[in-house]
Amino acid sequence: KQEGDIAETSQVRRGQLKKNIEYMFGIVGIPVTEIAIAAQAVGIKYVGMRNEQAACYAASAVGYLTGRPGVCLVVSGPGFLHALGGMANAAMNCWPLIVIGGSSDRNQETMGAFQEFPQVEAGRLYNKLSVRPSSLEVIPAVIEKAVRTSIYGRPGSCYIDIPGDFVNLQVNKRSVKYVECCLPPPISTAEHSAVSKAASIIAHSRQPLLIIGKGAAYSHAENNIRKLVDLCGLPFLPTPMAKGVVPDNHPNCVAAARSTALQHADVIVLLGARLNWILHFGLPPRFRHDVKVIQIDICAEELGNNVRPAAILLGDISAVTKQLLEEFSKRLLKYPSNSEWWKRLREKITNNEERSKGLALQKSLPMNYYTVFHHIRELIPKDCILVSEGANTMDIGRTMVPNYYPRQRLDAGTFGTMGVGLGFAIAAAMVAKDRTPEKRVICIEGDSAFGFSGMEVETICRYNLPILIIVVNNNGIYTGLDADAWKEMLKFGDPATCVPPVSLLPNSHYEEIMSAFGGKGYFVKTPEELQNALKASVTDKQTPSLINVMIDPQSERKKQEFPWLTRSNL
Repeated sequence: KQEGDIAETSQVRRGQLKKNIEYMFGIVGIPVTEIAIAAQAVGIKYVGMRNEQAACYAASAVGYLTGRPGVCLVVSGPGFLHALGGMANAAMNCWPLIVIGGSSDRNQETMGAFQEFPQVEAGRLYNKLSVRPSSLEVIPAVIEKAVRTSIYGRPGSCYIDIPGDFVNLQVNKRSVKYVECCLPPPISTAEHSAVSKAASIIAHSRQPLLIIGKGAAYSHAENNIRKLVDLCGLPFLPTPMAKGVVPDNHPNCVAAARSTALQHADVIVLLGARLNWILHFGLPPRFRHDVKVIQIDICAEELGNNVRPAAILLGDISAVTKQLLEEFSKRLLKYPSNSEWWKRLREKITNNEERSKGLALQKSLPMNYYTVFHHIRELIPKDCILVSEGANTMDIGRTMVPNYYPRQRLDAGTFGTMGVGLGFAIAAAMVAKDRTPEKRVICIEGDSAFGFSGMEVETICRYNLPILIIVVNNNGIYTGLDADAWKEMLKFGDPATCVPPVSLLPNSHYEEIMSAFGGKGYFVKTPEELQNALKASVTDKQTPSLINVMIDPQSERKKQEFPWLTRSNL
């Protein structure tokens, strides 16, 4: 063959991975190093991570933020297995993701090859598509199918397995089956009769509530949902990652009266939200037994889960919301702002905000969670991208730090995954650098959560991503011990037998990890030190930084009306 007629796997992949895909995260090694090099050669940005799990989290976050799947590149066997957590997380959150895994050479299968593992079979449980191309010639078609599958319908993860002997194999270019990039996902609308029925139910409700889910954020439904809220005067409650679809400071936001709103609403409109554990399954005592649910979702299989809907609207969240707007333009509805329902909600909002304010303004040391978040809220940019994980850190931070724009909050999500924070932050920073370079990424972590992926601080510094990490450090998981209590505890013997399982080493200097790699680290104990560190970090838009905030190890969330997790009574 002539040289111009020969294509290697890396060359085929160079031409085909760029299906509007811009970012690849991973850890290279045998047999995938050449694939990463080939991706870079055509302008795909490759970010080398320190753990495949964090790499996979990062790639999935790109899918949520951009609507196009990020790619996670991993080696065979253990590398693939480490990425399974990210695949499962993407599947649960319904985010598009492509994972490319190297695997052992085909002619060594069943022989105990290096890192041999049934990767295609293992991937099927967590992916919409798990496939090994049958030849080099079909790789472009397989990639197109994976990209299309990841973004069509309910988004999710897809896995492509590349045997090691494929990577440097040569094939005649004329035999390669090139295919065009897939079209954008089709936008479906609901049946007109269902829209009319839903509008009628809403119009006759006495205590309505809109619940906005991250599916609405993903579908870019913010403009239509904002119009619906304003047109009809309806109270709305965002789920955690839907914060900002309608700004948290909108007068109709009832997040501060969440339990009351859920428990007493007679009609609930689910806009891309699922009645899973986050919304207590839609069941009593957190909801009325006779609540009428209007369910809007892109996935037919989701409709009717746990509660039989009064109306089902199958389709794209933005498109269906527009249909509702058109319906209400014919039958004007303006829910009265002076109703008993609004009075009850506003009273609860005022009461809860006053309780939080009282805790935030406490002067005692060590600081509590609310004091820390009060100062964070006052000093961080309103348009920053917030990443949050941890138990109390995430839960309290969600109530204390508002979001004003859609798709600018990333957290543990539907799967409740700890360890996503730094991967998500790296993904957000890469996307922001290309699209909105003025936006800061601020990652607020509990000390336990930070430990899952703390070495990604080196990744942040290597790529010079000006991420601000704030570690809210209570010396433990949920609660911890102060230094004196820790010393006393050690008098009883081996820490493995006497130290509480929730405890971590007191006063750990996590900020020194950032300093070790060339970023800026701050160790703070007082509100004044926190304010100074925040101001310095926000002002410096070029350097990564980490603020290690020591708080009272026994600080907890304010007393709640219900436990955060709904458990079975069986």
